[in-house]
This record gives sequence, C-alpha cells and structure tokens, in this order.
Amino acid sequence: MDTRRLPHLVELDRLGSMRAVAETLGTSSSVVSQQIAALAREVGATLVEPDGRRVRLTPAGRRLAEHGRGILAAVDAACADLDPAAEPTGTVRVAGFATAIRRSLMPIVADLAARHPALRLTFLEQQPAEALALLEADAADLALVYDYDLAPAPPLPAALRAGRGLWEVRWGLGVPDDGTGPVVGTTSAEVLAAYADHAWIGDSRNTADEEVLRLLASRAGFDLRITHEADSLDLVDDLIVAGLGVGLLPRDRPPRAGVRVLDLPDPPVRLRCRPVVRRGRESWPPLAAVLRALR
Repeated sequence: MDTRRLPHLVELDRLGSMRAVAETLGTSSSVVSQQIAALAREVGATLVEPDGRRVRLTPAGRRLAEHGRGILAAVDAACADLDPAAEPTGTVRVAGFATAIRRSLMPIVADLAARHPALRLTFLEQQPAEALALLEADAADLALVYDYDLAPAPPLPAALRAGRGLWEVRWGLGVPDDGTGPVVGTTSAEVLAAYADHAWIGDSRNTADEEVLRLLASRAGFDLRITHEADSLDLVDDLIVAGLGVGLLPRDRPPRAGVRVLDLPDPPVRLRCRPVVRRGRESWPPLAAVLRALR
C-alpha cells in the first residue's frame, strides 16, 4: 500500500466530499478519486460507494481511514525521530485564546528566541473550537484551549491529543460595584439567585460560559436570560458598569472601577487551560521546544 494515498482517504472521512478534499490538499477532485481508487486496488477492498451525487466511505473505507490516521501520525513521528537532537528550526503556528497567549506564551518568547534563534512563533487568537478546527486541518501546530470543570469539553477528534493542563483560574460573578454590601452565599447558586432578575452576559464565540451559568441557575431554581454576548472581557466590564447585565469574570484579574467580582464558593468555577497537538507531532523539534518551555 502506498501510504502517500492515505491522506486522500483520511481527509474524505473528515470532510465528506471529494471537492473539499481537493481544496484542502491543493489538487483536483479527479486526482482525489484516482488516488482512492488506486488505494482500493492495493488493499483489495471497496472503499467508497455512491451516495446521491456524492460518495461516502464504506465500512472498509472508514476502518482504513481510522488506521490511516495512525499510520500517517507514525510516519510523522518517524521523520521527526531521524534527528531528535536537531536544533529547532522553523515556524510553530499557535492558535489559542487571548488569555493563554498572554499568560503562557508571551513570557517565554524572549527565552525561546535566545535559546533557539531559528525557531519562530506565530499567534492566531481563536476560541477553543476554532483553534481545534485549525489544528485538525493542519493549519496550526499547537492549540491552547480551555474548558470549565463544570462544563467539560467534548472528547477530542481522533487525530488530536491533549497535553497536561497548564494552569487553572477561579472565576466569579461580575456585578456592578454600586456601593452596596457584597453578596455572600454559602453556595454558588445562592450568589446567582441574588441576580435572578438581571440580564446576563454570555460569550459570543463559546457556549461554555452559558453552560456554567445555566447549570448554577438551575440549581438556584430560575431560568436566566442571556441578553448580551461578548468575547472581550473589557466589553463585559463595560456592560456591567453600564448596568446592562452581569456575567462571569476571572477572579485573578483586577476588576475595573465600577465592577465587583463575587466569589462563587460551592461549587467553585474553574477555567482550565491545556495544550493540544496533532498526534505524532509532539517530537517535532520546534514544537517539542515550545511544549517544554510551556511546561
């Protein structure tokens, strides 16, 4: 079996159409079809079948695609292992959320540049789902993603692998600092219940905040209404100061004037950051150097 044909099948399994595979691999639909047909002859099995005007993978095709992901990852790993002590050279493309770039990557940039002058980092600010999609499409080498302990992320696609968590941060409820005494509750649900009649602020690019808020609100016995959505923490601050709503904010971030961040004691709300890479890429010297620096 010519393993150079495998990416065509693996991408068809992921994308679902010959045209999309051709666009991803920079070729034509006819070439994709020819490569898959040749692969079918080599393995002696029917890999695709008609599905209206399109095609779909047969059970044998899906099984080979599953093997193919592991085979291609092994090939990547083998290439990297040819010279494991090589000086990291090249560009590591990082997709991640803004806080992780500031907190985890910016502090190590200068040291990496001094240790490995031929190593270059590029950053693309993205929310977790967007970062993982770029990683899966091989448009990024490293994704920095987050979830909440109360709203765990779904399982990763088969082609991706998560590393150990980098850090976690407690979050609280951002409310107007209007001079009244702080709202204190023995449970997080009690704190939220004090603002049951307020408008609520969610995240415009990630549903995790809303999932956490709705979980706690359900424990408090009310249905909150997400009125505003904002991806920027500064904009969340502005909305709170203007009296337009309340929402989650990190506890370790100094609040701006006019905002108070209330503790959510039980259960606490923790945001967790972790790195994710494509399987088999961890030993690529430039990426390995960045992962070591992050740890």
